[in-house]
Amino acid sequence: MSQAATTPASTPIIRHVVTAPHLVHGCGSLDRLLDYLPLLNRPVRRIALITQPSMDRLGVTERLVTMLQGDDIQTTVVRGVMPEPTIDNIETVFLEQIAPTQPDAILAVGGGSVLDAAKLFAVRLTNGEQTDATATTPLRDWLGVDKIALPGVPLIAVPTTSGTGSEVTPNAIVTLPDESLKVGIVSRHLMPYLVLLDATLTVSVPKPITAATGMDAFVHALESYISTKANPVSDMYAMASMRLIGANLVQAYENGSDLAAREAMLLGSTYGGMALTAAGTAAVHALAYPLGGMFDVTHGVANAMLLPHVMAFNLDAIEPRLAEVARALNLAATSDSDAKAATNLMQQIVSWTAALAIPQDLTAFGVRDEHVDALAAAASKVTRLLGNNPKTLTLDDMRAIYRRLLP
Repeated sequence: MSQAATTPASTPIIRHVVTAPHLVHGCGSLDRLLDYLPLLNRPVRRIALITQPSMDRLGVTERLVTMLQGDDIQTTVVRGVMPEPTIDNIETVFLEQIAPTQPDAILAVGGGSVLDAAKLFAVRLTNGEQTDATATTPLRDWLGVDKIALPGVPLIAVPTTSGTGSEVTPNAIVTLPDESLKVGIVSRHLMPYLVLLDATLTVSVPKPITAATGMDAFVHALESYISTKANPVSDMYAMASMRLIGANLVQAYENGSDLAAREAMLLGSTYGGMALTAAGTAAVHALAYPLGGMFDVTHGVANAMLLPHVMAFNLDAIEPRLAEVARALNLAATSDSDAKAATNLMQQIVSWTAALAIPQDLTAFGVRDEHVDALAAAASKVTRLLGNNPKTLTLDDMRAIYRRLLP
């Protein structure tokens, strides 16, 4: 039987909260990159630019190379980071494209996968054997929390989607194909040094990615708000994130050229990243990881599908917190009961997934009832996140949640 987790102290402990030392927010901020390089506090003569095909198509890669080389900075364009990258993919790209050039800094322009890989590239340059392809990569040794010994080279993170918040988190998520699971590497040394939030880079994001990443950002904020580690700092960022995303997600999806909506979504995503850094996500993410590892369900889609069902499971432990969110998002009146307000929020989440064309049926991804035991077993290994959930989940609880997505 499910049990409520230990009730947090009435005066929560605020753990050490970290974020990127330098954040620049504003449309066109990437165009002023050279003005911000002195913030790195070291000479930069060689940069590895980690990018993705969409930035090539939009001319962003060429623009950056021209800008940097015009300042006599040797620039190596690094391609090949997979969506939802595996450990082997990250190591191969590092050994073949980055280690030989020994960059002074890394510039990552892309979505969460690019940013997460870039974090690991930065610390690979300063931890472990760098060039010997026969050497054992330290990446597997770093799985978990605080296992990286030394800071990496300075990392400049420029997100091009409004979802992961990776630009302000000490986390990098990698796929382990042999275990059909996604796992986190968490270290203070993974925090980017300089972040540029330029919403003009997000206006061309396709609708399905806008939907998935936007819901991912909302999940970051909501799970941080109901986490057993929630505290005044995480609450502040989580609530700011949910207000921005709640008011702008559908508009950004339906009208991608609306720069005001895109800017609000980008800032909301970053606030969500700050919230999860301070409090952590919970069971939604834990159950989402096996769906990505075993069935290639995009992370944001998996989170959006699971969110209503995990919140329903948690409801008796978090109803007042959900009610606070509902009132902040103008989904309930102050006179409404907590039960009504919480119900309104959960109904709104379901409405968002419908408006954003996010499926609610795992069979579309090849999931069948016979896979549920393996999914639950894999999710149960994500103890780092399950420990943040306000209620303890048994294997039977996890199976039941997955089956709700198998009509």
